[in-house]
Amino acid sequence: MSGAAGWWRGKTTPAKVETYTRWSFHFFAVIEIAAIGLPVFAQAGPGVAGWLMAMVVVHALLCGLTASRALDWTRGRRAQPVRLLWVLGAATCVFAVVALVLRKHGSAGDDTENATGTVFAMMLAFGAGTMALGVRNRRRVVAQTTGFACGAAVMSLPLGVPGPEAVVTAFVVFFSGSFLAATSVFSVWLLNAVYELDEARETRARLAVAEERLRFGRDLHDVLGRNLAVIALKSELAVQLARRERPEAVEQMIEVQRIAQESQREVRDVVRGYRDADLGAELIGAKGVLAAAGISCEVTGDADGLPAEVQSALGWVVREAATNVLRHGDAGRCAVGLRVREGCVVLTVENDGAVASGSGGGGGSGLAGLRERLAGVDGTLEAGPVGTDGFRVVASVPLSAGTAADTSTTADTNVSGVTS
Repeated sequence: MSGAAGWWRGKTTPAKVETYTRWSFHFFAVIEIAAIGLPVFAQAGPGVAGWLMAMVVVHALLCGLTASRALDWTRGRRAQPVRLLWVLGAATCVFAVVALVLRKHGSAGDDTENATGTVFAMMLAFGAGTMALGVRNRRRVVAQTTGFACGAAVMSLPLGVPGPEAVVTAFVVFFSGSFLAATSVFSVWLLNAVYELDEARETRARLAVAEERLRFGRDLHDVLGRNLAVIALKSELAVQLARRERPEAVEQMIEVQRIAQESQREVRDVVRGYRDADLGAELIGAKGVLAAAGISCEVTGDADGLPAEVQSALGWVVREAATNVLRHGDAGRCAVGLRVREGCVVLTVENDGAVASGSGGGGGSGLAGLRERLAGVDGTLEAGPVGTDGFRVVASVPLSAGTAADTSTTADTNVSGVTS
């Protein structure tokens, strides 16, 4: 049971829906055998019952095979099973005619007539419902079901079935076949809708990543574009002053050095994510994005009053964790908690999509990058599965990280100045 449960949890939501849909149609074959084939032994003689049961079993297996191939075609994994659809249609008609022949030439009795009549009508209905899986046009599905109903009446009359009974049989075939065909069409529509929603969620996640890259590019442009333009102008001015042997050239080059050092520091801040990663905004954004993806998200704690460096580092943790839940997870619930404990700010992000989330982020480059960012403010990151279906990311940053980061930045600038 644990292996089966793990196999089921390991599937994505669309894969689970597809498995459920596929086995539902396989179960239709079991229903056909149990509801149509088995009762004939109590209604007809051994000889007729044996033939009817054999036909029902073969027809049910053929319907199950056709349903499986038709679902593969619906998902684009194989070509449309045209030949198999024709085989199922021909076999359905042949078995229906044989059932009527057994009714006419078999042992007399109302029970035998009822058994053969039920097999005749229900095989046509199951055949029409199953063949609807292999047809995309709804008008063709209606025409196909109507054709089976009309065919029931046409086949019944020459084989001695009374007119009123033939009409009733045609209506039974039409309504039963229409119900099964509608079930088939709706199941395929639902399966395709689930896959499209999953693709939309993945697209949204990719767009979020692309948007972040664009923002990163804009930040670099804002930092380097202006400063490089100033450096170019001042360098050109210094060259002109130096050619004239003016002492102001040294002052201009000192200014160029200062701007270059400032640009280096700002680029470092952009790369580390310390410019615009606001923890409060990231918490609100993560909750909105997860809610839009159908994932219940609960956020507890307040980012107000925390040092800017701490907020920036933890803001990136929230962003990366939410992206992992969207891209790799199969979660239905996500909880984000922020609290201050023993001089440290602890951020916890936990969801119930353990298999997918763990594979997508536990040892991936995303969480590795977060560990590097947190290491810059003396922070730590832990990530891994929790329980049977949970995945948790815990980031801890000391409140003294703000002062430490400022000191580190000043030291870097001084070292750069000495080196230059």
